[in-house]
Amino acid sequence: MSNPTVPPSTSVTSATSTVQGALTAIDAELHRTVSSLLGADPAPFAGAFDRLRTADRVFVSGAGRSGLALRMTAMRLMHLGLTVHVVGETTTPAISSGDVLLVASGSGTTTGVVRAADTAVSVGAEVVAITTDPASPLAELAAETIVVPAAQKTDHGGTRSVQYSGSLFEQAVMLLGDAFFHALWQSDGVSAEELWPRHANLE
Repeated sequence: MSNPTVPPSTSVTSATSTVQGALTAIDAELHRTVSSLLGADPAPFAGAFDRLRTADRVFVSGAGRSGLALRMTAMRLMHLGLTVHVVGETTTPAISSGDVLLVASGSGTTTGVVRAADTAVSVGAEVVAITTDPASPLAELAAETIVVPAAQKTDHGGTRSVQYSGSLFEQAVMLLGDAFFHALWQSDGVSAEELWPRHANLE
């Protein structure tokens, strides 16, 4: 007698094949995107690196999944010993001159993110932006802009990505955050053991 809770092996194989096919497509898009970033003008990367390295404090701001990706970056920068705040948290202080605001918006027009960047600039802080549109309001406010060749979340035509909405951009934001952390970590010369005590111990 068959167990109704266990799907037929053909269904398992089909589902696995579909997921693996999706992974293949995502892998190809990420490879293409990273290759494009590697071939881009290195100046914005170097400028963003220097600003993050010398900032008094780093603030991160992004909406939706882009914001979640930047939260991961904030955690890693904290592990490195930087003073980091996530915009919108109740304990986040006022930004001021000497600080850096790291922001991400695929369209570069996300209202809350652009408003945060405008406020940062008005008080003398610097903005590092990750976006798909170098001519966007966000890019115009930024001291350094890293342009990701990915679809915006409203681009449903599939011309730049087969993935849904802004998935490719959000994945790129996460990778860029890890790349900034890794470069800063390597330049700092500290060991992983020295970073480890900063990991949360109230989980």
